[in-house]
Amino acid sequence: MSRLISILVAVVVVVMLASSTMFPVDQHRYAVVYALGDLRQVITEPGLHFKLPPPFQRVVYLDKNLQTLDTPDAERFVTQEKKDLEVDAFVKWKIVDARQYLIALGGKNADHGAERMNQLVHTALDAEIARRNVSDVLSGQRAELTEAVRQRVAADARPLGVEVADLRLKRVGFSSQVNASVYERMKAERARAASELRATGTADAENIRADAERQRSVILAEGQRDAEAIKGEGEARAAQIYAQSFGKNPEFYRFYRSMEAYRATFKGRSDILVLDSNSEFFKYFKGPGAGK
Repeated sequence: MSRLISILVAVVVVVMLASSTMFPVDQHRYAVVYALGDLRQVITEPGLHFKLPPPFQRVVYLDKNLQTLDTPDAERFVTQEKKDLEVDAFVKWKIVDARQYLIALGGKNADHGAERMNQLVHTALDAEIARRNVSDVLSGQRAELTEAVRQRVAADARPLGVEVADLRLKRVGFSSQVNASVYERMKAERARAASELRATGTADAENIRADAERQRSVILAEGQRDAEAIKGEGEARAAQIYAQSFGKNPEFYRFYRSMEAYRATFKGRSDILVLDSNSEFFKYFKGPGAGK
């Protein structure tokens, strides 16, 4: 019985030793074998592999897949004219050389690789934004800025055994303090432009009113002139007719003028005129032909 137990124990020990010497590697990971703390081997092919049992050798896995570094908070950078901007970026990257990656990190695990990539992105953004002014960063050279940062990060990440697949700037804007000053400046600028427009409109209105008044005066003057001309022509024509009539029948003309004088004199019932009955004024009241 004791012999059977010994055999079972031996089998268990052998199985444990065998399991500790085998390790699987899938297509999504690198396997890095360390021997007594030194990097001994990097396995890139998937399958079942063997190593010495601990503590002689141990295995560290690194992700082959594309990884995303997304900054949790926007970071502050300074432009060429010393204006603060807040920039939020993300990077797509992956490990292409596991040995070089671990050597560059000083043997640390993959979690510290994201920290190093974050440092590279911050350094590249700081350098590129410092070379540009606010308008270029916000609109004019946004695409050029993104490409310049991507190229700089890709070049700096290459010695780490890392390949940068993509880099984008999610948000670029002013800090809260700068936003307040920018809004106030924009408000003042709009108020100034509105004042200029109102002043221009008032001046144009005055010019239009003055021109309309001038045209009105000209039209009235021309109308008055034409009226006086027409009136003069009428009076001349009337005088001509009167002269012709007087020439044809002077007595009738004198009679007509006397009738007009009577009409102008006796307009109301209460009008009183005291004259001598033999006055020349009443000669046509004495009878027909009295004027002869």
